[in-house]
Amino acid sequence: MLFHFLYPLSKYHTVFNLFQYITFRTIYGSVTALIVSFVAGPYLIRKLKVMQVGEVIREAVPPAHMLKAGTPTMGGTIILLSVLTSIFLWGNLLNTYVWVLIFVTVGMGGVGFIDDYRKVVLKRPGGLRARAKFTAQVVISLAAAIFLYLNDFNTVVTMPLFKGAGLDLGILYIPFAALVITGASNAVNLTDGLDGLAIGPVTIAAATYLLFAYLTGHVKLANYLQIMYVPGAGELSVFAGAMVGASLGFLWFNTYPAQVFMGDIGALSLGGALGCMAVITKNEILLLVVGGIFVMEALSVIFQVISFKFRGKRVFAMAPIHHHYELKGWPEPKIIVRFWIIAIILALVAVSTLKIR
Repeated sequence: MLFHFLYPLSKYHTVFNLFQYITFRTIYGSVTALIVSFVAGPYLIRKLKVMQVGEVIREAVPPAHMLKAGTPTMGGTIILLSVLTSIFLWGNLLNTYVWVLIFVTVGMGGVGFIDDYRKVVLKRPGGLRARAKFTAQVVISLAAAIFLYLNDFNTVVTMPLFKGAGLDLGILYIPFAALVITGASNAVNLTDGLDGLAIGPVTIAAATYLLFAYLTGHVKLANYLQIMYVPGAGELSVFAGAMVGASLGFLWFNTYPAQVFMGDIGALSLGGALGCMAVITKNEILLLVVGGIFVMEALSVIFQVISFKFRGKRVFAMAPIHHHYELKGWPEPKIIVRFWIIAIILALVAVSTLKIR
């Protein structure tokens, strides 16, 4: 709204020209989301405690997790509130891609809210049935993918490291994009098992896609780097910046020992947002690198299930893989920080591909 109300005033005073610059709005969008998180966080945590919206610990977790029972969850509300407040203040609300990203983020958050509500309020340990939850995610992802396709979105999947290489999927891009968004949403959700474990890599990935969005939406820089130019994609930098600020603000309360957990409302929405940004910025394949921690967590569960089903043996002591290291005796903070370090390294590798062609 600030963009729409204040930028037109530039004809009266040059200071208002600042609002046309994506970099300016991205910086202050990040700061705004951070401030909203700091202000709203303590209030929402108190409300969750009063409402007794506490984490329900299932039996199949390391014993140390039993001490976390009752910790307020559904803290992803803090993140969503911060991101949406920031984007409505600093974003260009005439940009179609911004609304696609809002739709996916809020939609996935809605699915997570229903799942969390059933688990912690209605006291149904299973939450939303897996099939219903997955179906809802797929419907949201497909709706976003179909909308992009019908609005002449480029259906070429670019290949990192190779100049000008790409595969045009045509109408098959719809299920591909839906797979990227749904997969990212679930992968982040699987990673959310330790205090600050998921939000750290989410912050790093959002910062990386902030850069990708800006470069992809800047015709001169895109041509210089020989990456695909997507008109209007630069505006997603503001959204990504809001995610970075909101995630850092949430980490203040979620760091070990956590005062609040994000719950599915946070994990599903953040993962969906990352997947959607990967699609719109044409960096779908690079999401495997940027979100390597999430991929590793998801694959550990898949390998564990397949191995136990067909061999009767487990690959890991427990899946997702962060539980494996817990049972191996690693202290929780050590696992968290080492996963963050890996996430930073992977992000740097992904960024380096912009110059390796």
